[in-house]
Amino acid sequence: MSKIDFLALEDWSPDAVDGLLRLAARVKRGEITGGLERKVLAMVFMDPSLRTRTSFETAMFLHGGHGVVLEPGKGSWPLETEPGAVMDGETVEHIIDAARVLGRYADALGVRSFPRGGDWAVARQDAIVRNFARYCEKPVINLESARRHPCQGLADAMTLREKLGMTEGKRFVLTWAWHPKALPTAVPASAALAAAGLGMEIVIARPPGYELDPEDTASIRRLAQERGGEFVHIIDDPDDALVGADAVYVKSWGSVKLYGRPEEESALRSGLRDWRLTPNRLRSTRGGKGVVMHCLPVRRNVEIDDAVLDGPNSVVVDQAENRLHVQRALLLELIGNAGSSRQVTSAATGDTPT
Repeated sequence: MSKIDFLALEDWSPDAVDGLLRLAARVKRGEITGGLERKVLAMVFMDPSLRTRTSFETAMFLHGGHGVVLEPGKGSWPLETEPGAVMDGETVEHIIDAARVLGRYADALGVRSFPRGGDWAVARQDAIVRNFARYCEKPVINLESARRHPCQGLADAMTLREKLGMTEGKRFVLTWAWHPKALPTAVPASAALAAAGLGMEIVIARPPGYELDPEDTASIRRLAQERGGEFVHIIDDPDDALVGADAVYVKSWGSVKLYGRPEEESALRSGLRDWRLTPNRLRSTRGGKGVVMHCLPVRRNVEIDDAVLDGPNSVVVDQAENRLHVQRALLLELIGNAGSSRQVTSAATGDTPT
């Protein structure tokens, strides 16, 4: 039987994702204990983390397993990521060898690697996490890459179901926010895919020039239609977008069109500081009660005002907590011991993408 990786939400069937969410709800209610005894999760963090690292280490501990964290260049060897590289520089170990060895030590491997280089056509291929998956014989989990953050997407879906109940037909607004840096598109794309998988109406609000990758937009639209939802609008006004929203997901991301051109990108965003979620804008949501979501970390009073983040509409802490529960369910599904409560049948079978 071929191994199963978790690199992107859309790699798994909607029914398989639904199964994970049901399992996560049972885990959260305390109905499942154990299941990962003598199991090891190795995690390679090529970029910083707070919630992802802590929640995965905690998940392994709670179910009787162990998590090992590696930070290349900070206690483990700097990694070479280019295929065919002549390694006569600063890098000491190639990801091919690291992936193969870690696959012998651990039962699963998690990898975080943000976009690198100056060409979006190259970065969008997610070559680092996918090459880890290609060369590792054990399941590989994407802990955030250039294109996807599927674990965050799972937590977003769980939170939307908890807060909204029936999600079908309800309006999900993904709204861009100003930020001093150009951030990856992995979280906003994954959040919209999660909402689309729940059959919601999808609205994306962003300034001109901040469109998501066209292929990601097409995937969001296709999944929404398949699940009985709708891709309603792409709006370039931060006020109009929020009208009638049941859920507002605030997130900044960089211009894909200007990726690798930081001075031009900075100039484009320089006049956009008004793209911020304020109490006045929140009143435009459905009955003024739209739930407010953000993946964290958040720039307070830059992306979202304090009054909103600390107010009754905010579910960002619940959302962060759910990272733990969906990841517990994911680990039980991927590497749980025989006899544990593994109830998900994944559609992600066959050879690992290269």
